[in-house]
Amino acid sequence: MELFQKIALIFTIVGALNWGFIGFFDFNLVTALFGESSAIVRIIYAIVGICGVVNLIILFSHIDWDMDSNRK
Repeated sequence: MELFQKIALIFTIVGALNWGFIGFFDFNLVTALFGESSAIVRIIYAIVGICGVVNLIILFSHIDWDMDSNRK
């Protein structure tokens, strides 16, 4: 599971860097590498989005959401 989490984190970082390039330099690295309307571009964006959701789940997985269990 740790390998999957690291891969998800890498994809999320790549996506964040790409958004940084878009914001600061108006340069989309993914479309520059794979073309404007390539199916691979949509797949990469979908993978980055899924990895972002995975990282959100990991981020909040340590929180005990059961508030009643803390009461005495």
